[in-house]
Amino acid sequence: MVDKEYCMSSYMAFRYIEDDDRDFYDGMHHENIRPFADSERIPVHSADDIDREIGKQMEQFKDKKKGVLLSGGMDSAIVASYLSGSDAYTFRFLGGEFQPEELARAEYYSSYYGLNLHYVDISWDTVVSHLEPVMKAKCAPVHSIEPQILQAAIQAKADGIEMMFVGESSDLVFGGMDGLLGKDWAFDEFMDRYIFTKPEDVLNEPVSMQYLFERYRKDGNMIDYLRFMDDVFAIESSGSYLNAFAVADMPYYDPYARLRMADKLDLHRIRNGEPKYLIRALMAKKYPDIPVPNKVPMPRPVDAYFKTWEGPSRPEFRRDIDMSKFNGNQKWQMYCLERFLDINEKV
Repeated sequence: MVDKEYCMSSYMAFRYIEDDDRDFYDGMHHENIRPFADSERIPVHSADDIDREIGKQMEQFKDKKKGVLLSGGMDSAIVASYLSGSDAYTFRFLGGEFQPEELARAEYYSSYYGLNLHYVDISWDTVVSHLEPVMKAKCAPVHSIEPQILQAAIQAKADGIEMMFVGESSDLVFGGMDGLLGKDWAFDEFMDRYIFTKPEDVLNEPVSMQYLFERYRKDGNMIDYLRFMDDVFAIESSGSYLNAFAVADMPYYDPYARLRMADKLDLHRIRNGEPKYLIRALMAKKYPDIPVPNKVPMPRPVDAYFKTWEGPSRPEFRRDIDMSKFNGNQKWQMYCLERFLDINEKV
């Protein structure tokens, strides 16, 4: 069914359209892809188990020309360690002035395992040029990483890459979301913390998204936040990669997505400075000569992009939005939603 108001609010709250049966417009149907079920995943107890099982997965691709999306973080660096002689693709923004330490680490990882490093230079013009194709394919506005992933996929395809590798699922599988895992949350508190941009703060006709959180309510005023993240965040995150690579017609593979922790997540360790403790141990094994880096999200200079943006002007948005109260990622959501509406209807 068409429910534009719901779709706008769901995108602002979750960065995707949660209800499979509601769409922005007639003839445009979005589809959410669910992650692998636990029964389909390989249980791992230790860093050595992860090492062995990723190695086994990589065997099936031995005859393909391979590439990897390589950042300065642990997850892609570990994946890169199984791909000696392959090609690595690292995002570079603002002529290399944005997060140069990320670039330095990617260069180190590539050198350590003998990868051919290629920079994927991203500018605002690049983002804009790739935005409409990923939105058209998704039938919805998109995450800010999707246009740049599309650029990397296009570049890799031109280089003859037959399979791209990513490390996207590691955070969710191995306890990397330490900001959300840092405490046991009360229901209202978690809902307030998780929503990316509150629909009522920016839309004229907001629709409450509380129904989704209600599915995970427990013990009166608490919430099963671990199950919420497994169900909700997993769809939002993996869908961004799937969509962008599909637009480029580039196959990709995430070895972490096929794994699961055999033992219960040790929240005490995470809450005492050891997020992704199994991945940290494997990183130390793969790169023994350097300190294990802290977690960093995929780089994108959204704060710089939207520093002077005055905000949306379409009638669906409130006229009293104070843009100074929103960060770059939230401004991206407003911008992207407005562009999506502009493309599909005229005011």
